[in-house]
Amino acid sequence: MLPDRKMYPFWTKPSNKSRLKPLPVVIIGNGPSGICLSYLLSGYTPYFKRGSLHPHPILQRKLEEAPEVSILDQDLDYLSEGLEGRSHSPVALLFDALQRPDTDFGGTAESVLTWRHDPDRAIPHLVLGRNPPGGAWHSIEGSMVTLSRGEWMGLPDLPFKEWLKQKRRGLRNNRATAEDIAQYYQDYVMRKGLQKNFRCGTVVTSVRKVSAESISNHAQKDLQENSDSLWNSNEQSTEVFQVDGFFKTVEGDKEPFSIYAENVVLATGTYDSPTWLGVKGENLSYVHHQLSALEEAVKNNSVGIMSDPVLIVGAGLTAADAILFAHHCNIPVIHVFRRRVSDPGLIFNQLPKMMYPEYHKVHQMMKQQTAACAGPYECYVSLPEHHVLSFGKDKKCIIQDKNGCQKSYEISMALVLTGSNPNLSFLPNNGIDLAMNSDQPVNPKRNPIDVDPSTYKCTQEKGLYALGPLAGDNFVRFVQGGALAVASSLLKKANKKPP
Repeated sequence: MLPDRKMYPFWTKPSNKSRLKPLPVVIIGNGPSGICLSYLLSGYTPYFKRGSLHPHPILQRKLEEAPEVSILDQDLDYLSEGLEGRSHSPVALLFDALQRPDTDFGGTAESVLTWRHDPDRAIPHLVLGRNPPGGAWHSIEGSMVTLSRGEWMGLPDLPFKEWLKQKRRGLRNNRATAEDIAQYYQDYVMRKGLQKNFRCGTVVTSVRKVSAESISNHAQKDLQENSDSLWNSNEQSTEVFQVDGFFKTVEGDKEPFSIYAENVVLATGTYDSPTWLGVKGENLSYVHHQLSALEEAVKNNSVGIMSDPVLIVGAGLTAADAILFAHHCNIPVIHVFRRRVSDPGLIFNQLPKMMYPEYHKVHQMMKQQTAACAGPYECYVSLPEHHVLSFGKDKKCIIQDKNGCQKSYEISMALVLTGSNPNLSFLPNNGIDLAMNSDQPVNPKRNPIDVDPSTYKCTQEKGLYALGPLAGDNFVRFVQGGALAVASSLLKKANKKPP
């Protein structure tokens, strides 16, 4: 169901231009980044908790300088100066340090933040997403466990461990299942009263700048005359963003919409567009690019212990999850990857063995069960430093080693799990112009969107922000600092003084 247009005059079908009113903020993507930003824009405001003692003495001294001033209203550059950790973003490190003061050192110190709800400071916004709140977490097989520790998946003012305890469940080896994480994010939105800002089942097809005057002179007049508006921006923009897309109805129809917004936040993550190898036959029906295809094939009994091997391409954690799933189901696997098993860049060589025993097991299989040297693991063959040349219609796959030798394998299905890229097809030039290197597509690890590290504003487009993996923050614990930076910037832009 589309939102009530009386309540949301900025949401309209494309033809109703006479009633349009630009919305202050539209967030594209409803994963943890979008949820956290919505929480901050809904008037939930962090303060330093009086009497708290942070293990970082310099940060403690800075926090004590103005405890009555919200963190959102302080100088984030000043507070984050000198902090070190597992993120390149100073503000991400700051917010993580405030919420989880000594977690990297195995400590359990409580958050030094306290939260107040100041409705007068809320900024009207909409969060658009294809899935329920939680985004891509709803597309991951539920039994998969997180790479990060479970408590690092939590959002502000509702610790994940506490939520899990209420569900009478616990963490598995300090990690959480994807099913629990997806449910937690959905529950978080309900508990914090954010659902009125979320529009799920929406697909954005275009974001572009248009003249503010071209929308409707009447709409502009409304904005200027409404002095009591929640959004009194200091920057009177001559241009606004037009966000077009469609809403999937319960009946399966697509109902188009247009929204006009002063600011747009890109928070789509990178799960949308799996990477392709670009080889002949990759578009054949037995070649897949998502782990869910293997789960579906097992359910349908189209693969099993007696079938030809499943080819798994890739040496990341998703490929490892596929191997573990196939191993559990006694399905034969041929595993192809380009790197050496000992390559320090391989993710398995970076994970602590004690914390990630199942991934350590996959790494052992990769080492010990090569085609040249049979090992103890049945139904699995490792082909390091190999790559796929082509897929045939007869389900024969040609694979080549580092010396150029080729071999043909008969397979039942193929899973190409070599990573994913963000789908930014709704932006001009697929968003390439916004990247650090504007000659290459946006990539979360190699070529993120170029943002100001203090505000997460896109350096190439005024009024546009980027969050999460798009801005190079690839872990949930660190995407929240980006949300803090964006909220702080938008509040300053709106001249939202503390009450």
